Amino acid sequence: MSLYALKPAFQSLLRPLVAGLFRLRCTANVVTSLAAALSLLIGALLWLHPVAPLFALLPLWCLIRMALNAIDGMLAREFGQRSVLGGFLNELGDVVSDAALLTPFMKLAGVSASLVWGAICLSIISELVGIHAAAAGGSRRYDGPLGKSDRAFVIGLLGLLTAFGWLPTSAWNPIWIGFCALLLITTVRRIRAALNEIPPIRS
Repeated sequence: MSLYALKPAFQSLLRPLVAGLFRLRCTANVVTSLAAALSLLIGALLWLHPVAPLFALLPLWCLIRMALNAIDGMLAREFGQRSVLGGFLNELGDVVSDAALLTPFMKLAGVSASLVWGAICLSIISELVGIHAAAAGGSRRYDGPLGKSDRAFVIGLLGLLTAFGWLPTSAWNPIWIGFCALLLITTVRRIRAALNEIPPIRS
């Protein structure tokens, strides 16, 4: 299961907004770049000022970011804005944004920086696997349980819990261990799904 399955319904809600942006000559690449830039800005703010109340920005921003990710895809597919550059920006923007939003958690008391770095690296690996599935002749894999949308939800939830002080310091490292474990499961599931989808290479 993954929140990615809810994407069609989410897109239906956003379709009037996307049509309006198209009429205003907004492009998919602009939306993608804006989402990455704002993620970097928020990540930098939280890194420099890692005070609990500021982490309330994360749930709000993660919701907006998911909307922007859906909008850029709809502009590309439904309004003829697909491009090679857009593909690069989309994939790079996602991993850069995840890294930017995860990094500030290292500054919190009780959090192992090594585990957060592990979560960032495994997030990147899981997306590389998803991309390679398409490069190998299959479909781009978005399988969960911790795909892009799921990570955004978890990051937002952790930000909310941090802002209200609802997590004891002793809970942080088990949470990051679980985060990493789910990313490993996600990566394995994507590899298995790709292998089942792509015909074997015959010599």
